[in-house]
Amino acid sequence: MRFGELLSQPNVQEVCELRSRQVGFMAYHGGQLEKVTDVVAGCAAAASGASYYAVLQTDKDRVVHLPSKTVDPAESPAMAEFVEHVDAVITIHGFGRKRLWHSLLLGGRNRELASHVARHLRRRLPDYDIVDDVAALPVKLAGMHPQNPVNLPSGGGVQIELPATVRWNRKGRHWSDHGSEGRAPQVQALIDALAEAATAWQDAA
Repeated sequence: MRFGELLSQPNVQEVCELRSRQVGFMAYHGGQLEKVTDVVAGCAAAASGASYYAVLQTDKDRVVHLPSKTVDPAESPAMAEFVEHVDAVITIHGFGRKRLWHSLLLGGRNRELASHVARHLRRRLPDYDIVDDVAALPVKLAGMHPQNPVNLPSGGGVQIELPATVRWNRKGRHWSDHGSEGRAPQVQALIDALAEAATAWQDAA
């Protein structure tokens, strides 16, 4: 399936909110696919005045995972407008690897922004390993492909891979922001850290 075909599905919603030009947040594997990624990206963007783009798959029984390098703005006017609008982007993904169960991985080609975001994450999430050394990142999760949307804005961006442990409520391992348990405290800390990082980055521009 191509990106444009995915967007035409009835269980898929596209969101684009253009605000700041300095930085934006993306979560194009959002909704029922990589759960809570759209919550993190959307809330951090709103709190910092950053722009926001997301693709939400709403049917958990019909999710489709497209590799990032195939998510093409040429097939989405909204995404193309977002990529053109922002100078740099922070893209939020989810992943699962047992040896990295408590690690947040910061890939993407804008290494200055990655280091900047990492400092804020370490302060707010001391129980997690914040990995921003490119050499320590799994190649498939490093976000370095030139066609990866995180690298398409003029200033490139940072791809943040979130393990399940930072996205679920620790009681019974239900997903944060889904059901009756509300938002997990570490998810709020993550949102606060990203909003602070985006605000500081915009203020310094």
